Amino acid sequence: MSNRMLKKLAQLAVFVALGAVLWFGARPLVAGEGAVQIPAPAADIPKAAGALQTAVLSGGCFWGVQGVFEHMRGVRKVLAGYAGGAASTAEYETVSTGTTGHAESVQITFDPALVSYGELLRVFFSVVHDPTELNRQGSDVGTQYRSEIFYMDDAQKNVAQAYIAQLSSAKVFPEPIVTRVDAFKGFYPAEAYHQDFLIRNPQHPYIVYVDLPKIRNFQRVLPEYYQGQPVMVSSTALH
Repeated sequence: MSNRMLKKLAQLAVFVALGAVLWFGARPLVAGEGAVQIPAPAADIPKAAGALQTAVLSGGCFWGVQGVFEHMRGVRKVLAGYAGGAASTAEYETVSTGTTGHAESVQITFDPALVSYGELLRVFFSVVHDPTELNRQGSDVGTQYRSEIFYMDDAQKNVAQAYIAQLSSAKVFPEPIVTRVDAFKGFYPAEAYHQDFLIRNPQHPYIVYVDLPKIRNFQRVLPEYYQGQPVMVSSTALH
């Protein structure tokens, strides 16, 4: 286990030892509680048959982000990895210093006939993470845990910007949304031991306290998008 992973567990242990309630932003990380009910995007890319498409999103530790989207209908593959920095620094221990420009990210391959880009963003904002936390998610602190959407083209950019404006106007969240929307420059898959981490390690303390509530909230709040059988990287090619 890496030094950064040990540090993450140590931070979590402090919360538990103090009897603190773990919060995901303003939302308690308790099974069946805390997910934010948000409207569907008013502007979206219409569903249509065609080639598989890609979305790259960052919203805190990639274990939970990957785990949620692996349970989403219409998603074909989700890779945990790094985006925002150079290929030469796309390595867990280096990214974890917060000095590389990378964010822990996921690359989502999806069928545009079954799920829209806007629907991916609805799950992203509702149950994946708290978009009002700047350069952190809960006890995970640093620019590598920032909220960011890396758009692949102008259509994705327009949907992302319009949705953030829509949610901000509706005051869905008690604080301003700080999610960045930037052009995609590259994605680098994380080390093999990070892939499918949530699914392979359901008893891991971090997964139990931080990430499994996201899966339960997903199933409860947005059941129309949820599928019980996850799409795992280990059942597909890594690249």
